[in-house]
Amino acid sequence: MTTPVPAAPRGQSLALRTSLRRLAVRPRSLALLLAVPVLAVLAGIVGWLLDLRFGVDSAVYRAGAVTLLQGEPLYAANTLAAEPWWALLPFTYPPTAALLFTPLAVLPIQVAWGVLVAVSILSLALVVRVTIGALPAAALPAVSAGGTRWWSSPARATLIFTLLFLLLEPVWRTIFLGQINLILMALVVVDVLVVCAPGRSSRWGGVLVGVAAAVKLTPLIFVAHLLFTGRWRDALRALGTFVALQGLMFVIVPGDAARYWTHTLPDTGRIGPVHWAGNQSLTGLLNRLTDLAPWASNAAIGLGLLLGLPALWAVIRFHRKGQELAALLVSAFYMLLLSPISWSHHWVWAVPLIVLLVSRLPRTSPRAAWRRWTAAVAVVAVFASGVLLIMPNGRDIELHWRFWEFVIGSAYILVPVTLIAVLAVRSLLRRRRTDTEAGPRADATAAR
Repeated sequence: MTTPVPAAPRGQSLALRTSLRRLAVRPRSLALLLAVPVLAVLAGIVGWLLDLRFGVDSAVYRAGAVTLLQGEPLYAANTLAAEPWWALLPFTYPPTAALLFTPLAVLPIQVAWGVLVAVSILSLALVVRVTIGALPAAALPAVSAGGTRWWSSPARATLIFTLLFLLLEPVWRTIFLGQINLILMALVVVDVLVVCAPGRSSRWGGVLVGVAAAVKLTPLIFVAHLLFTGRWRDALRALGTFVALQGLMFVIVPGDAARYWTHTLPDTGRIGPVHWAGNQSLTGLLNRLTDLAPWASNAAIGLGLLLGLPALWAVIRFHRKGQELAALLVSAFYMLLLSPISWSHHWVWAVPLIVLLVSRLPRTSPRAAWRRWTAAVAVVAVFASGVLLIMPNGRDIELHWRFWEFVIGSAYILVPVTLIAVLAVRSLLRRRRTDTEAGPRADATAAR
């Protein structure tokens, strides 16, 4: 029998609207929220005037948009003519991404970086706010009890968390490079936790996930997430949005669209060295461990499929308990493990994970407190320490790491694997304890 999911059809959307309305009448909070994004745009303008090198990846995004608008091929060469000399990299995204990047084409390279960073920081704040709203009710008792914990005010907590999260390596590297990871995460989080929230019916459910997947294919995992959590209409809309955008590109640039799916996508070498330390995926790990064995990438896919079973178990378990945020995080980290390339700046999903772990700290007994504190501190330490940056890397050094270097150099990978393992062990122990206690009770009942 399926455990009913607590329905909150409009709670998240109403909370989000309320927060936005409060910002409009609180100029101080609004100024604090907009301060960093405004500084980012100003930095971009200064960089343009001084001809500084800001945003390698955003320069490639802009070049892809310019190339598309000029009718030139996106994938015929390893670089694009519109790229600056300091950002000569291949365009590896689907042609749909180039279409969605077209607003950047009208801006100078450095200003485009500043605008993208500003949107990314606002996306970070949005993710934090939605995450706080998606926390289990028991995690925030102070809200109803009139307590004074600093996170009892979602607006205050959002500002504090957003500023602190700028120190996380995946976040500041995303900003430094001009990447779109925070924006894509915001699209998925808003879609899954707000628009597609259980008990809520929306004609737009799944559309944002489809758009995110059209820019970067890995968010397709969230189509499966919607499907396995019983939101099949939203899953179909997400898939339909993705297919429609790809079909549009076959109409606009049929040559580029065909070349991407037949030549560019299978060529992982175009993205970068799969064994580089920054690739925190199962494929990267096994290629490093096996000295680039020809079977390593296929073995990583097989291992990923095996890990899919406990991941699916965790997603369904959390969903049935009404913990949609935790279920979403399982799918997100599984996506990072399974993807052939998961650079360290792709791991921005550490943001909602840390919010969830921090929210659990006060709601525990002294006996269990050390476990929760250990988990929270360990996760923050991994993603804030920049541990991957100090590891020897480049020129195939990763292939000759010692054992302890392989452990530290796989720190991001170990976070979700460890958390899922702990969750599975706790579930088995709890079930065994329940069965053990049920035995004597059943005997006593039979004796009476």
